[in-house]
Amino acid sequence: MPDGKLVAVELDVHGGQLANAHVSGDFFLEPDDALEQINAALNGMPADASADYLAATIEGRLSSNVSMIGFDPMTVAIAARRALGKATGWFDHTFDVIPAVKTAPVMHVALDEVIPDEVAAGRRRPTLRFWDWNAPLVVIGSFQSVQNEIDPDAAARHGIGITRRISGGGAMFMEPGNCITYSLVVPTSLVEGLSFEQSYQFLDTWVLDALKELGINARYVPLNDIVSDIGKIAGAAQKRFATGVVLHHATMSYDIDADKMMEVMRIGREKLVDKGTTSANKRVDPLKSQTQMPRLEIIDSFMRHFQRRYDTELSDYTEAELETARNLVEKKFDTKEWTHRVP
Repeated sequence: MPDGKLVAVELDVHGGQLANAHVSGDFFLEPDDALEQINAALNGMPADASADYLAATIEGRLSSNVSMIGFDPMTVAIAARRALGKATGWFDHTFDVIPAVKTAPVMHVALDEVIPDEVAAGRRRPTLRFWDWNAPLVVIGSFQSVQNEIDPDAAARHGIGITRRISGGGAMFMEPGNCITYSLVVPTSLVEGLSFEQSYQFLDTWVLDALKELGINARYVPLNDIVSDIGKIAGAAQKRFATGVVLHHATMSYDIDADKMMEVMRIGREKLVDKGTTSANKRVDPLKSQTQMPRLEIIDSFMRHFQRRYDTELSDYTEAELETARNLVEKKFDTKEWTHRVP
């Protein structure tokens, strides 16, 4: 459980129902016999029951005097669903880690389609990659309206391009050096049994700890925001593919020109308020101001934290991946048809 204790569930399935369920872990539970109430709540449940249904059943079975410390009914339900779904854990995988490579930002948008295809096909391991870019670009979410999000005259005046990514969520205002972005591509089995909301925090747990190493008290605010004590740091987005992989990426503010963002993005003022900035003529710089570290040092720190935490191999893009991405830029991500598919 995030910020809580470990919960394990062992069970069998007989005739489409859960059987012989046993819950264990390093949590605290009073009184002792409440554990039997939890086990009994799971036994006999349909094997295809949702986590929400299992959690409600457990909660309904528990006596009013039961105290669950370090876990809750939903934690037990998720563990049961993951056991049923043959879920994998972080330590079941070796991850490719690709350091920040400076290229056109639209190439990174295209690589977010290429790398999931490679992972799904088994040509690449699950992958964590960091972005770096050499030109300004606004990347809007898959379902956002261009005319609602962007002032085209201001974008042209500042030489800022526009493209649309394959995941949902809000717009990313990207100038060289102004933010930190990473993409994580993993098998769907890693988030088996988790709802979309739960999977966001689960896939970003490592970066919350990496931020704490830098002295930032970071936490997750559902659905997809990472915040510190002084305001929002980052937003995440996801796309789940039918091929059995998940793309999860996050963008963190490092040093954003607030005035320019307000000119280019029609909802710029709301975004600044969301980030804890209520006036113009200043920069949005939560990572820069809170760490006093250069941006590339923060990226390196994140990468080293992930490498210490999990089994990894340092990697790079293959020429075939880059060529496929270049073709996607030409035929999709740099076209008016794609960018303005939602006018």
